[in-house]
Amino acid sequence: MKTRSAAAALISVALLALAGCADDDLDSDKSADPSTTPSASGGGSVTIGSQNFDEAALVTAMYAGVLEHAGYDVTTKLVGRRDIYVNQMPDAIQIAPEYVGGIADFMNTTVNGEDAPSITTNDTQESIDAVTPLLADKGLKLLDPSAATSQNAYFVTQDFSDSEGVTKLSDLEGKSVVLAAAEDCAGRADCEAGLKSVYGIDITELLPLGYASPQTYKAVLDGEAQLGQTGTLDGTLADQGLVLLEDDKGIQPAQNLIPLVSEDFLAEHPDVEQLLDDLMAALDNDTLGGLIAQVTVDRETPEDVADQFLSDQGLV
Repeated sequence: MKTRSAAAALISVALLALAGCADDDLDSDKSADPSTTPSASGGGSVTIGSQNFDEAALVTAMYAGVLEHAGYDVTTKLVGRRDIYVNQMPDAIQIAPEYVGGIADFMNTTVNGEDAPSITTNDTQESIDAVTPLLADKGLKLLDPSAATSQNAYFVTQDFSDSEGVTKLSDLEGKSVVLAAAEDCAGRADCEAGLKSVYGIDITELLPLGYASPQTYKAVLDGEAQLGQTGTLDGTLADQGLVLLEDDKGIQPAQNLIPLVSEDFLAEHPDVEQLLDDLMAALDNDTLGGLIAQVTVDRETPEDVADQFLSDQGLV
């Protein structure tokens, strides 16, 4: 075994000092430039962007866990709307946990305008194929989708359901309601626009209180809104006296979980693709629904739930 020379030791110390500076930058929430990462794979700095509702925070923690285990220095940025983090890709943010229909609709309206015909369907691969060219122009790529799918869904109180005879969205046709939903609901075919045009619901006001947020639940329970937005995997509704309505006319596109990654970052770190593909393959609706309940019902942190799941699955 060769002994290090004094010069080599000095170089090592210098490199460690530089790494410490990089860590300081991450702590101050400055995203690292992938071109400065120390190797082509198996480590480096990466920033993950996502939305800040419980489900997205949980999946983001899973991404962070598998990448950290593989030697990456991970920064996460959780924000209120998709446009905030996607518009920072691929430079300031390199990876985003996404949903097939959500990212496809966003890219379509961003590139082709708010009135562009929808490119999403209930078919996962068709939706992926349709958005791939739009993402490629931005230097982004979708990896393999998960079997787990979380679509937008809408709920009312049990009392409203009983008194108005409402169990599916079409039962609201012609009725005037206030909708509590995510900030980006306005104009979306799977949210306000679809509820109006496909179901004929008169939405008199849209309250931007968040997707499956405590504020959205409270608004409906207090009667401030009659209709609230959540996801199909929400396991908290029955205990709150709320009822999920059937999307009987199918305005929700395929919404499989899927990683969105910078093409340049992936070229420099090819190991990331297999790491995230393995994570996606470990998730299905039953598994994800149970994990979400640990966060939303049992009030465990997304990080703790993610760490235990990754360990149980042998992913870390």
